[in-house]
Amino acid sequence: MAYAQKDHDGEDPWRARFKRPDGTYGSRSGFSSETAAENWGNEQEALIRRNMWIDPRDAETPFGDFAEEWMSAVTPRHSPGTTVKYRSHLDTHLLPQWRDWPVIGIFNSYVEIEKWVSELHEDLADSTVASVFATFSTIMNAVVRARMIPANPCYGIRVTGGAYEVEHLIATPVQGLRAAMRLHESLGLGGFVLCLADLFTGARWSELAGQQRHEYDRDRRAIGIRAPLQEVNGALLKAGRSIDHVQAQESPTAERAGRARGRQRGRTKTPAGTRMVDLPPTLATFYEMLLDSHSDVFVFTTPEGKPWRRSNFRQRFWRPAWDGVAPERPWAENHRPAILPWFTFHEGRHTHSTWLAEDGIPEVARRARLGQKMKGIARVYDHVTPEMRTKITTVLERRWQDALHGLTAAEQERLRTWFPHIEVAGHSPSG
Repeated sequence: MAYAQKDHDGEDPWRARFKRPDGTYGSRSGFSSETAAENWGNEQEALIRRNMWIDPRDAETPFGDFAEEWMSAVTPRHSPGTTVKYRSHLDTHLLPQWRDWPVIGIFNSYVEIEKWVSELHEDLADSTVASVFATFSTIMNAVVRARMIPANPCYGIRVTGGAYEVEHLIATPVQGLRAAMRLHESLGLGGFVLCLADLFTGARWSELAGQQRHEYDRDRRAIGIRAPLQEVNGALLKAGRSIDHVQAQESPTAERAGRARGRQRGRTKTPAGTRMVDLPPTLATFYEMLLDSHSDVFVFTTPEGKPWRRSNFRQRFWRPAWDGVAPERPWAENHRPAILPWFTFHEGRHTHSTWLAEDGIPEVARRARLGQKMKGIARVYDHVTPEMRTKITTVLERRWQDALHGLTAAEQERLRTWFPHIEVAGHSPSG
């Protein structure tokens, strides 16, 4: 039971003593009366009995010490990319600002946090500030769970201005086909199919770039998305392993064993991201042509047979295909007009979802195809049916035909010289 103890005969001479959860006694001095000291001590023991007490000694833990201990605890469960991101945020932004601050000091310093966020905005993009702040808030949540502070001081702080949202570009089918034809000219069949796969599957870059030939189901004509390609500190990883050590084939038994050892290793962004994506008939034909055209482990490769690095593909091939070459100088010898300037690979995902929405595909089927989960009660009661999957491939095949019909006669003829089996706007296949 708590009690009061007189320390001296001067001003505020009373000290409160109370029993901590570990059986030792804590104390606090500076009370003007014996009753005030006893009341405070009893309050501490009441908080301990309700499991709500915070040890002042723990609250003085420096942020830097706690952050490093937290990183050591959570790193084994994180993907390599997440670990690198957290490490970068800590070393570049969080530790220089908060390393020596006691966590209770951060809790009591709302204004300082606001000032720090404002300083970040002076040098960083809104999205980067939001990412750094999210890491900071995650660590402070862990501090709360460790019973060092009563609440997360990050709650209620507005990180971005919210003045506007980026409006994503949406391509038409014929724009996508024209860009694919340009990529065929620069990269051959692989570039052509990769561009179409972006628009007609809605898969992420990492999910397509990481496709291996054994992940394609020829019977169903669908690609399996299980372990996207990751780029971590300059190294390309597939299923947590360097691409130099990835084997061409993995048996189902080995794959299940890998999942049993740890589902974190190279997994998709969310559990819903692990999925099969049905290809429309024409794209499936092109995809199988690509598989049969080489023997590399990965489906989409550089001319040297290695998986693509995103920045290399984007700058050397994707941007010229969509942005054109010298588009503002039609008299230039190398002039090539723009198709849809600044269209990004990820906007192919937005385009795919928009197409499906325009074609009346139910939200549950759209989300499943994109690797997203439904929100609210629909997650429990809405399900994808075979009829929905069939409708998706049907409307996408119709989009392909729309793209063919939108080409000029010269473009159609060039396409048929590459792919004689194609039927265009009533034409019979040539050859």
